[in-house]
Amino acid sequence: MLKYTEIREKLNIKVTKPELSELSHLTHYFQCNKGDNVDFFEEPSLNYLQKVQKSLNPSDKHYIQGKLPIEWDVPFPPTLKPKFTFIDLFAGIGGFRIAFQELGGKCVFSSEWDYFAQKTYEANFGEVPFGDITKINESDIPDTDLLIGGFPCQPFSIAGVSKKNALGREHGFKDKTQGTLFFDIVRILDKKKPKVFLLENVKNLLSHDSGRTFWVISNALKELNYNIYFRVIDGKHFVPQHRERIVIVGFSNDYFNGSEQFSFPEFPKPSHRISDILEENPDKKYTLTDNLWNYLQLYSEKHKSKGNGFGFGMTDVNGISRTLSARYYKDGSEILIPQTGKNPRRLTPRECARLQGYPDNYIIPVSDNQAYRQFGNSVVVPLMKFVGSNIIKELLRHNGKHTTKRPSGS
Repeated sequence: MLKYTEIREKLNIKVTKPELSELSHLTHYFQCNKGDNVDFFEEPSLNYLQKVQKSLNPSDKHYIQGKLPIEWDVPFPPTLKPKFTFIDLFAGIGGFRIAFQELGGKCVFSSEWDYFAQKTYEANFGEVPFGDITKINESDIPDTDLLIGGFPCQPFSIAGVSKKNALGREHGFKDKTQGTLFFDIVRILDKKKPKVFLLENVKNLLSHDSGRTFWVISNALKELNYNIYFRVIDGKHFVPQHRERIVIVGFSNDYFNGSEQFSFPEFPKPSHRISDILEENPDKKYTLTDNLWNYLQLYSEKHKSKGNGFGFGMTDVNGISRTLSARYYKDGSEILIPQTGKNPRRLTPRECARLQGYPDNYIIPVSDNQAYRQFGNSVVVPLMKFVGSNIIKELLRHNGKHTTKRPSGS
């Protein structure tokens, strides 16, 4: 029995620039169950196998991936007997995937444009996500029960808008590089018509552009014949971090006919503390240098004297932290851990993973700076699983009661 990592080495599977289409097809193909969307990934995968590894004898084109002797020695292998399927868009490093695999789902398609995030995703799931979603034809995506997407939040976040304003750049939907990616979700929803979707973004999405941005989003989703539900939820219910995000859930009237009984669950009382996620003996390199610590203190005093709230965040280890952001790699200033007799320190990458609810067997194969970016952009895993449990409960309750036939004209 070959382990996945052995096959990866034998086939020279590496997440490298620029385009990863061959490896994306192959690793998706490896994870197909019999008859499970094989047609989407088979031909490119067999061509690649023929090119790089003749010993696997891909001449038998009937369910060859089921005959490959693969032992999934990755932390989060594919679900063998899934209760439902989902696609993972703007997948990042797989926070949604962990949550929904634990609920019994099978991921049948993933997409993530960032090279380093692809490396982390592949190390943990044995699958290389497809790249830039704007270049992926919606017809090349398998059918699915559930679409999940944490589309880029920078065009709508408070920090992102402030920075773009300062630089004289557009934000929201006028941001041509990120703000319009929501409409890629729309075109995929329109073509694939999943029974349910779950979207996530920053709280500021609700108020951005005096509410007009969310009006456009909600109406676009309703025009696709979905009933939508949304709520701003704080990650502090599940991890020791104040992290407010809007979650948008949609149920297709083509399948549920408005009969879904979905509601957001009642969240547990916050009880987590920063001390719960700290490592016992963090490396000395995470302690701030004298120069950086002096700079942060002076910077804070400067803004306090002007009546501004900018400054570092010294965290009470018996309480919760500020929001972990993708900029944490710069100086760690928003979440500093006090240390007796020496300068404070920043969180380690493993502590950042824990702060977002990732289990300790999650592999971090990238540099500290990249890890900080990745966890700062991630979702709170147990929060998404908690919300997802009500979604899947409703989805499974309707299994067999509603047709899976595509509406006419689609």
